[in-house]
Amino acid sequence: MTSPDPDRECATPDRERSPASVSVARRRRHVDVDALVAGVRTGQRASVARAITLVESSRADHRVAARRLLEQLMAGAPGGPEQPSAVRVGISGVPGVGKSTLIETLGQHLIEQGHRVGVLAVDPSSVRTGGSVLGDKTRMAALSASPAAYIRPSPSAGTLGGVARATTQAMIVLESAGYDVVLVETVGVGQSEVTVAGMVDTFLFLTLARTGDQLQGIKKGILEIADVIAVNKADQEHEGESRVAARELAGALRFVHGRDKVGWAPPVVTCSGLTGVGIDAVWERVLAHREHLGEGGLASKRAGQQLDFMWALVRDDLDQRLKRSAGVAAVRAEVSAAVLAGEIPATIAADRILAAYDSRPLT
Repeated sequence: MTSPDPDRECATPDRERSPASVSVARRRRHVDVDALVAGVRTGQRASVARAITLVESSRADHRVAARRLLEQLMAGAPGGPEQPSAVRVGISGVPGVGKSTLIETLGQHLIEQGHRVGVLAVDPSSVRTGGSVLGDKTRMAALSASPAAYIRPSPSAGTLGGVARATTQAMIVLESAGYDVVLVETVGVGQSEVTVAGMVDTFLFLTLARTGDQLQGIKKGILEIADVIAVNKADQEHEGESRVAARELAGALRFVHGRDKVGWAPPVVTCSGLTGVGIDAVWERVLAHREHLGEGGLASKRAGQQLDFMWALVRDDLDQRLKRSAGVAAVRAEVSAAVLAGEIPATIAADRILAAYDSRPLT
């Protein structure tokens, strides 16, 4: 699936032109950033969709427009971009743990309390075709029907840099549109969890009973970045097993974090995203973690995340420049063929690519 073109969605009207020039203009016409900012700030869902489409785009002119958009949105935010206005929560867990079901139930619970909820569901992109399923709206049908919720399934673009750039900027758009709780669902695999944990205030890790995650979590370090842990699918018939798993995880956490009584000790709770049992307890733990950080701690954490985001943008932009480099394009086929034929090692090939990038101007 492909996202709509923000040029087509939020552009200035065509003037009197020839059919050929109008066709070209429609493909590359200017995005009306001011109108888009106004629409986002008034909570217009169409404007929110267009704005997120714009910040997700990898086109060079879209990136320039996206930066103008974000500058204006953040300029209107009280306290600046690091101000912890909305509650940002990352939610992760292995595939099949019930992330989407829990998010839908949690989102409805929050809406009943008067919150407006934005959901960013990072969807894995195919490394071969670049496509992605983007099926989270289907899995969260009830929540997506609520006018107080906005669900945006976004492709991960196959790179962690793409996740960092698009998701961080999409959170700013949602907060500017008045969503005071933003939930970010990760793809649930590997390094993406660490990437998302570095964007949010609280990182919630979901697990199941009888999966051995109390040991696997230690192996992959997930318990070191989790702020709250919930054993999901603790339905009536599995309640006992879930409580046992929660106790085992609590023991594993004591092993990971030691006996430090000063820092935050990640709590372990049981819940059921399907029935709603324990959902209120999960949210209470999220708020408790936020209270533990305090206003100063939240502001400091957001500021640190902005610094990390800066370097993520630098790396992502350098990657795009490398792909657009005329010098690299001139030697890419030759160097690739030499590597495939075993004539040169990858280290020398990489040096040649970088040398070509340094010696030729961008297209």
